[in-house]
Amino acid sequence: MKYLRHLLLVAIITVMLVSNAFAQPVEYKIDKSHSNIGFVVKHLVITKVRGDFQKYDAQLFYDEKDITKSSVDVTIDVASIDTENERRDNHLRSGDFFDAENNPQITFKSTSFGKDGDQLYAMGNLTIRGVTKEVKLPFEMTEKIVDPWGNTRFGVEASLEINRFDYGVKWDKKMDTGGLVVSEEVKIEIQLEAVEKK
Repeated sequence: MKYLRHLLLVAIITVMLVSNAFAQPVEYKIDKSHSNIGFVVKHLVITKVRGDFQKYDAQLFYDEKDITKSSVDVTIDVASIDTENERRDNHLRSGDFFDAENNPQITFKSTSFGKDGDQLYAMGNLTIRGVTKEVKLPFEMTEKIVDPWGNTRFGVEASLEINRFDYGVKWDKKMDTGGLVVSEEVKIEIQLEAVEKK
């Protein structure tokens, strides 16, 4: 009897080790009705203008036990830009800014995930207007929850400041004082609600 208990214990441990060895990151989809990908720029050096993108897609794989095995792939439809001003949006779609006709997508593809102290981050390639640069994207995550409909969810919040000139977005009209009408620096702001894919 003691031998059988020992054999059963060994079998259980073996199954657990094998299961962990072959565990895969879990795929999540984005709940777009509770998510946003936007940006902030300074206008005339005195105020901030906000905008967002209405159309985007993201493929997210998250490994709860080992964040380094996680990955994310985001594609944004440039033409879906919305700053609540049609004339301005059309200008942003034009060759002066994003050149949406020739560069219809902005993409971010992660290359690695890591942690600096308590700060989570994703390293990845950000492509805007055909220019690709490696960036470090700090982010925060909420704890996972199960919603009233049985879906597993968590939230992600991230922000990153880039220089738009680095990506060829170089419209540079100046004021009489010498300052730019639209700042070089752009802050990207991301809020995502991820739902485990069934």
